[in-house]
Amino acid sequence: MKKTVLVFSLLILALLLLFQFSKYTVISGDLNIEYIMAIIAIAFLGIGIFINKKTQKQPETSNDQINLQKVEELGLSKREYEVLKEVALGLSNHEIAKKLFVSESTIKTHVSSLLLKLNAKRRTQAIQISKDLNII
Repeated sequence: MKKTVLVFSLLILALLLLFQFSKYTVISGDLNIEYIMAIIAIAFLGIGIFINKKTQKQPETSNDQINLQKVEELGLSKREYEVLKEVALGLSNHEIAKKLFVSESTIKTHVSSLLLKLNAKRRTQAIQISKDLNII
């Protein structure tokens, strides 16, 4: 939260500085107002692109952080683990079936098995348990 407030405060400060600069250049007669507004627009376009890329970046978990021993202790098969990762991405049974080239009923069976092995009642609960165990 503090970081967000700081970023927006800096943006407001930058905007005020740009307007003061534009006021100075108009008074001195160095540049036309169109050039000033174009410079301001380009500056904020760059800031917007930077912030967008920064917020869209998702932290990737490496295989070192994934507890593969816990996967084996739970008795998850390789296919069940693949299904779990796809469920964690928010895919539906139909989408997972298309992606893994199996039938939708097979995916339903794997999801049911996952719920039993993880002692979860819902898919979201299974994802949360998996994250807590560091297996996804």
